[in-house]
Amino acid sequence: NMSSFRKALKSRQRNHHERSQPGVRKHLGLLEKKKDYKLRANDYHKKQNTLAALRKKALDKNPDEFYFNMISSTLQDGVHVSKKADGEVEVTEEQKKVMRTQDIKYVEMKRVAEARKIERMKGELHLLDADSKQKNKHTFFVDSKKDVESFDLANHLNTVPELVDRVYNRPTLETLETKSIQGAVEPRSVRKFARMRKHQYKILSQRIDREKKMFVISQKIQTRKDLQDKTKKVKVKKETPSAAAIYKFETKRKR
Repeated sequence: NMSSFRKALKSRQRNHHERSQPGVRKHLGLLEKKKDYKLRANDYHKKQNTLAALRKKALDKNPDEFYFNMISSTLQDGVHVSKKADGEVEVTEEQKKVMRTQDIKYVEMKRVAEARKIERMKGELHLLDADSKQKNKHTFFVDSKKDVESFDLANHLNTVPELVDRVYNRPTLETLETKSIQGAVEPRSVRKFARMRKHQYKILSQRIDREKKMFVISQKIQTRKDLQDKTKKVKVKKETPSAAAIYKFETKRKR
């Protein structure tokens, strides 16, 4: 039939090629082909459409419109950059270095090791954390209001007034009278132990600071990993040197 003949004819015909630049015109450069023209034309129209949309947006703008970003940003090389308070740094140089070179598992391992050392030192130094531990209450019951007024805590606990505030290692009067003081009593030895104790507390303080820094770094690394997710998210809290940024992710229905 006719359609089969047309198809057979097409298979034998020469392919059409756009001619190249003739030799006498080579000094003028390459001859633009249709595909080159289309690329140039599409780019031109895209830019014209963008300019038209921006002009329309400028015409439709409300002159009384106000955003807080207008006063919290500045123009640098034609780009709006948000202002920061003097000295405000989101990530310190030390944090950047660790975050670039170390993996979150390594940072978390170091943090856990520091936390264990801190707990061991606290046990050795009998450090009582006022912030983390609840203060205990000891209620004494008496028979009348007169007894409340004349109540003597040291007498009731059978110890000296200087030891009343202690919650542990509070010897009674009989113990103080019958037993001798154990440990160093010489002024020189007491001063030496005091210096050692002060040094231990200093090391403990440094370890606590290091553990906090490691925790912040691991949080920031984890946040950057979470941000690679394509899920829609909203920033709730900005990043600071002592805390990672907080984002609220759009809830996804699990299949």
